Amino acid sequence: MRLRHIEVFNAIMLTGSVSAAARLINITQPAVSRTLQHAEIQLGFSLFQRAKGRLTPTTEALALYPHIERLFAQLDEVQRLAANLRAGTDSGELRILTVLALSYEVLPRALKRFREKHPGVAVTVESLHSPQIMSALLLQEADVGFAFSPAVHPSLTQETLADSRMTCIAPKGMLPRALLRNGSVALHDLVKLPVVGLDSRDPVGTSLSQACRQAGVGFQAVVTVQTYHAALAMAHHGLGVALVDGCTAKSADLEKVDVLALEPLIPVPIRALRFAGRPDSVPVRSITRFMREAVEEMSSSV
Repeated sequence: MRLRHIEVFNAIMLTGSVSAAARLINITQPAVSRTLQHAEIQLGFSLFQRAKGRLTPTTEALALYPHIERLFAQLDEVQRLAANLRAGTDSGELRILTVLALSYEVLPRALKRFREKHPGVAVTVESLHSPQIMSALLLQEADVGFAFSPAVHPSLTQETLADSRMTCIAPKGMLPRALLRNGSVALHDLVKLPVVGLDSRDPVGTSLSQACRQAGVGFQAVVTVQTYHAALAMAHHGLGVALVDGCTAKSADLEKVDVLALEPLIPVPIRALRFAGRPDSVPVRSITRFMREAVEEMSSSV
């Protein structure tokens, strides 16, 4: 199929008729009909059954369509990337992507210092999951991303800013006083307690699962969540013990929960991710430095 065939086929699949497809892609109805006929001749089978002015996709068309959808999604990415490249890098703008856990305490501290040094730079911040951050950086839709996950694409560079650590957040009254006096808790101390689980596909959740296997312990999660602040909220409401990164622990309400170090130490590297093909601007270097300082200050006090 040629690209024009694919465009017409997709328009008909979306609209259900020749006339609506013509309006969608801004060509005449006869042109849509001719292009569809040429596509079917080239393919050697029919794409639609015609009845009462409506076109019903054939079995072959339904088999093709998921691949056509993926193709158009890729074309959309090409257009977005081209638009970003055409716009170029504006030193007066800084586009930041971050995982949610770093957007509550760390990034605001870093941005406060950044604004003092660069008051004329317009800053936009978006909180996303790590795979979305990497995808947006590859499309050059942002200047820098901050995440726990390592870069998994050769076109991305990563810089470890600091190592946070996993921390235990327990509802008041749930842990024995002896553990509270000690100031730390081991994984095996939590086996019989309700625990808020982390998604095992999450980088911190994966590290926790590995540590539990090595320690030979297992938890019965009362609820499993995808974000660390969701886990913290569950602990605030007394549902169970939350095991979160040290930056999230800084948001804990100490009137509702106890915060303890978790043993063994499970590091949570905090990384700055950037597109490898673009030189760092002054704002990118600056916000990265301030993020490192903010993380180190918070980590040292956890």
